[in-house]
Amino acid sequence: MELKKNEIYTSEIIDYTTEGNGICKINGAAVFVPNAAVGDTAEIRIVKTEKKFAYGKIEKIITSSHDRIEPDCGIFRQCGGCNFRHISYEAELSFKQKRVSDALTRIGGVGVDVIEKIVGAPENSGYRNKAQLPITKDRDGKIRVGFFAPRSHRVIPLDRCALQTPVFNKAIDIFLEWANDAKVSVYDEVQHSGVLRHLYLRYAAKTDELMVCIVANADSLRKEKMLTEKLVESLPNLKTVVLNTNTEKTNVITGKKCRNLYGDGYITDELCGLKFRISPLSFYQVNRDQAEKLYEIAAEFADLKKGETLVDLYCGTGTIGLSMSNQVGKLIGVEIIPQAIEDAKKNAERNNIINSEFICADAALAAVKLHKMKIVPDCIILDPPRKGCDSSLISTVADMSPKRIVYVSCDPATLARDVKLFAENGYHVVRAVPVDMFPRTTHVECVVLMTKSD
Repeated sequence: MELKKNEIYTSEIIDYTTEGNGICKINGAAVFVPNAAVGDTAEIRIVKTEKKFAYGKIEKIITSSHDRIEPDCGIFRQCGGCNFRHISYEAELSFKQKRVSDALTRIGGVGVDVIEKIVGAPENSGYRNKAQLPITKDRDGKIRVGFFAPRSHRVIPLDRCALQTPVFNKAIDIFLEWANDAKVSVYDEVQHSGVLRHLYLRYAAKTDELMVCIVANADSLRKEKMLTEKLVESLPNLKTVVLNTNTEKTNVITGKKCRNLYGDGYITDELCGLKFRISPLSFYQVNRDQAEKLYEIAAEFADLKKGETLVDLYCGTGTIGLSMSNQVGKLIGVEIIPQAIEDAKKNAERNNIINSEFICADAALAAVKLHKMKIVPDCIILDPPRKGCDSSLISTVADMSPKRIVYVSCDPATLARDVKLFAENGYHVVRAVPVDMFPRTTHVECVVLMTKSD
C-alpha cells in the first residue's frame, strides 16, 4: 500500500541513517525520521514521499527506546549542530562502531576481526575549541549570534552551545553588549550590505590562550577600541583580538586579510608534545584531546624506526607527520593549500624539527614526482578530505611499495571504497580503529593500517 502525505502510521525505529535520522519500515517502504531513537515505537506522520522511500516526523512516542534521554539543549532540534543529544553516549558509540564496521565489511571486503573497539571521548560536551558564529538580528532588532539551521542560511539565535568550550561564553556576552551599544550594522548576504558577518573564537586548552576574531564586511569597525578594551579588561586569558575582512559575496566565512586589534594575531597550543601557532586562517583540530589519541594510534600503526622515510600526503599544517618526526630519518609532507604548507614549515621551525620537507602540490601529482625521484618511503600516511583518495593516487602509492600505509579517514564510505582499491593493488587492512572525534554528531574518524600482502 502506497504511503500518503500527512497520514499517521505506527511503527518501530529499527536503525539510523548516516545523517543520524531514524529508519522505520511502513508498508514495505523505508521512512526516515529525525530525532528518533532505535527502539522507539511511535506515531509517525508522513511529510514527504518519494518512489521508494519517505520522510516522516514523530507525532507521539508510544514506547520510548531504552537509549533515549532528555536533551540538555533547548534548541537541539532546531539548530542541527548535534544529531544525538537525545540518546545516550553509549548508544551513539554503538551506532558509530556499526557504521564503520558495516562500511568496511560490506563495501571494503574487510574481515570483521580486524575492526577494533571505537575510542570514545571522555567528554562529549564542551570539547570544541573553535566557534564560527553567524551574526543576526532577532525580531526585536537585537544583535545575536547563533548557528545556521540545517540545509539553510537561516540563523537560529543562541548564546550558549553545549559542544563548545564554556570559555567562549564570556567573550560572546561582551561582543554582543558592544555590538548592540555601538549599533554596528549586521551583514545581509542577499543585499551584500552591513558590516558584522561572524564572531570567530579559538581556544588553546593546553596553554589557556583565547582568540577573538570578528569577521566583517569592512576594513574597520565603529568603536573597535571600545570592544578591545572591554575584552582585555574582562578576559584574563585573552591573547589576541583580530579583525578579518571579508568583502566578497560568498558563503566562505573568512577573508584573506587580517588586522590585529590586540596582540600578535595568534594563539599557541601544544599537541603531542609539540607547539603549534594558530591564527584565524590556520587549520587545527577542534577536539584537541581526541586528536592526540588519534595521532597516537596512527603512530602505533606506522611503527616507525630511525633512518626510515615517512611521507605524509594531505599533510595540512603538518600536525600528524611532525608528531612522528622524531621517530624517523626523513619526513616529507605534501599539501595543495599554500597557506597550510607555510604553517607546516613554521611549525617545524618553532619545534626545531630539521628532518622535514614540505611540498605544495596536489597529492596525486606529488606522489608521482616522488616515485620518479626513486624516493622509497617506509610508511605513507594518508589523511584525505571527505571525498577520499583519487584512484590514480592509490595506484601510485602502491607502486611506491611502502611497508606500511596508515589511512586516517573522516568518512567510512569513502574509506571502504579506497581500501577495496588498495586491496586490488596488493595492500590489505590488518587493523582498523574508529575514533570519536566529534561526540553528539554523526561524524566518526577511523585509522586503518594496511600492509602489502605476501
